[in-house]
Amino acid sequence: MRIEIDEDRCIGAGQCVLAAGDVFDQRDEDGVVVLLDDSPAPERHEGARQAAALCPAAAIAIQED
Repeated sequence: MRIEIDEDRCIGAGQCVLAAGDVFDQRDEDGVVVLLDDSPAPERHEGARQAAALCPAAAIAIQED
């Protein structure tokens, strides 16, 4: 799995952090998503998929291996 984010699309809703806080964080100053791990371990894949599905701005793209 490979994860890409589009910071310009992010609206700072924080759903990604709630779904997968070990893969995503948010900048303190504006809430924009921060990608902590662009190639997470298999046990984190489901949380990353859920985060992408929940993102209201579709700012998270996942490429499956």
